[in-house]
Amino acid sequence: MRCPNQLFLTNQYFGLALPNTWPYYSTTLKLTTTTRRISKISNSCPPGSGHKCLVVDDREDRLGERWMEFQGINNWDGLLDPLDSDLREEILRYGEFIEAAYDCFDFDTSSATYATCRYPKGTMLTHCGLGQSGYKVVKSLHATCNVQMPRWIERIPNLMLPQSSWIGYVAVCDDVDEIARLGRRDIGIAYRGTATCSEWLENLRATLTCVPSDMTPYENNEPMVQSGFLSMYTSKIEGHSSLQDTISEEITSILNTYSNESLSITITGHSLGGALAILTAYDITTKFNNLPMVTVLSFGGPRVGNKRFRCQLDKNGIKVLRIVNSDDPITRVPGFVIDDMASRGDATRARLPSWLEKYMEDTQWVYAEVGKELKLSSKDLISKLNVATCHDLKTYLHLVNNFVRETKEIYKQC
Repeated sequence: MRCPNQLFLTNQYFGLALPNTWPYYSTTLKLTTTTRRISKISNSCPPGSGHKCLVVDDREDRLGERWMEFQGINNWDGLLDPLDSDLREEILRYGEFIEAAYDCFDFDTSSATYATCRYPKGTMLTHCGLGQSGYKVVKSLHATCNVQMPRWIERIPNLMLPQSSWIGYVAVCDDVDEIARLGRRDIGIAYRGTATCSEWLENLRATLTCVPSDMTPYENNEPMVQSGFLSMYTSKIEGHSSLQDTISEEITSILNTYSNESLSITITGHSLGGALAILTAYDITTKFNNLPMVTVLSFGGPRVGNKRFRCQLDKNGIKVLRIVNSDDPITRVPGFVIDDMASRGDATRARLPSWLEKYMEDTQWVYAEVGKELKLSSKDLISKLNVATCHDLKTYLHLVNNFVRETKEIYKQC
């Protein structure tokens, strides 16, 4: 039986939930955690591979004084290259909450409880080795797929096609010592990645569609987002509210309960979960006035919306840090980007003529990157052909744990 504070790389943790026929990682990573912080990471890479363990020292926490920096108040300027060691620990800490979402999900398609949460919310984090994290789960989250199934899929015998699946949770920091260490009471929302056939089909609905009126303050020039992601966020069925409605109700309750405290909202997710995290942040900052600071940490997330969507994210004050493995193709889909380099100050690359750019945007395939990017690379560790492992959350956490700086692609050794 797996020790609760040791998380091993298995196909269960593939954000894509690929079948066991996919090749395993050429090496087996093991992440050992403490109750409050990740203290050590080790792996079984062969000697001379350049990827060995990193031991984080137990120096006095400075998080309480600098938490707004780490949440992106200054867009992480000066913290990413080289990667600030305290920010590293925060990224890994939130990565553990995503791992818990994977660990709680029932992947067994033969089970009557397939696509549900395996544990009650009161013991969920304890079962995942995060019982001493200082957080308590206050709400389970479900997403509903509203895509029409192809007939050939419906003919497959014994294929489970749940419309609504457990996809994550809302947790609130309720430990006095941890609140003091963090410098505020943190509200965490964590989303897993794609796990069901229905979610895969939603991912393939890659054309852009207008954000509904209840998610945007503008009547014209509407932001646009990926059709499948928006459908999963807003769809509902009998017995399950939409993810959007559940989030709205829970945020309302939390803000009323802790109205006189210093708060932060941190939304994190891997793969599909990264896209839903960005949609969640966009939605709540549009609906609620005087929100505390809202930050998104996205691991291996796909593109979500167009340039107008990005502009509105910025206007809403949302801070987005995208952790990207340059060898992970999922971060470069869906659609394509035509304005990113020019809009971010690259004078060496000319922009397309405005009429051509407008024409291409009207095709509903032109996306825009959002937020700040922490760019990693697994090229020295994993073959690019091993798409599943390049995209795996465990790979991302390993790379973050060992990353030093982007300019020379330096990784820590010990």
